Amino acid sequence: MTSTIITVVGSFAVGLTLRTPVMPIFGQTLIGSDFDMGPGGKGSNQAVATSRLGASSSLVGIIGDDKLAEIATDLYAAEGVDTTYLLQTKERPTGVGFIILNPKGENFIILDMGANNLMDAAYVDTAEAQIAKSDIVMAVLEIPVAAAIRGMELGKKHGALTILNPAPAAELPPSIFPYIDYLTPNESELRILLGLPPDDPTPTRTLAAQLRGLGVKNVIVTMGAEGVLILTDTLDQFVPAFKVDVVDTTGAGDAFNSGLAVALGEGQPLVEAVRFGAACGALACTRLGVIPALAQRADVEKLLTPTTFDQSNTLRRSFHESR
Repeated sequence: MTSTIITVVGSFAVGLTLRTPVMPIFGQTLIGSDFDMGPGGKGSNQAVATSRLGASSSLVGIIGDDKLAEIATDLYAAEGVDTTYLLQTKERPTGVGFIILNPKGENFIILDMGANNLMDAAYVDTAEAQIAKSDIVMAVLEIPVAAAIRGMELGKKHGALTILNPAPAAELPPSIFPYIDYLTPNESELRILLGLPPDDPTPTRTLAAQLRGLGVKNVIVTMGAEGVLILTDTLDQFVPAFKVDVVDTTGAGDAFNSGLAVALGEGQPLVEAVRFGAACGALACTRLGVIPALAQRADVEKLLTPTTFDQSNTLRRSFHESR
């Protein structure tokens, strides 16, 4: 079978992770443990994850011309990610992210996206030849919104399926929505996209319907340990999450989006593609660090076997309860 061609318009940042017994408050010094430094950035994570799942993956991005950039280039060489449209620049340093984890695997993250902020629509245009031959075009919002929008526009121009993972959430012009085939916010991002506080109590399904009213074709809301809501013209369905021992949730969203993209590119129906993505997301929670936790294809298929998952719950359960 020919590999699905996936192009990710996105970000790279070096992640510095530290585990603490409790989340710190201002002015407090804590003794942490399990320090880890490694490649991150949502675009980079998704390019690596889709490659591991069997896709032919390419990253459109910008990194600095510094020591941290070597972490990116070494990673892509090892993982088979195409870097034809990965620019190195002296104008800004490579992006970095500081990640603090508590014992439950919950996190907060502070980012300096550095060279990623130089990406604009004109730079994305330089990758049009790659986008033109892609089956799937993905984008994230750790780059300027104009660059993500251009990725979606070029994807639709050339007949690709487009997936926007609006993370971190940012205000989007309504003009972008017709170019997005699949919008994949989590629950807080969904609220921010609608101009609400991230903890607004309105039920998630109600808000997803409002987002569809703005012109989004398919809204897929990830809900952590509870599962995934799918809302389209023909589907109003809830896919339960897989039960795993959670160690670190940091890369779960990237893993989910990558699995969704690969499955859609292979022609799987949407519910099955979401199941596949949910399995990828669950496996990403079982190990510390993002890249070490991104699953290989065989691991995902093992988790998807009927002995480890009740298919009837996924395929027949509609999402009508309030949240």
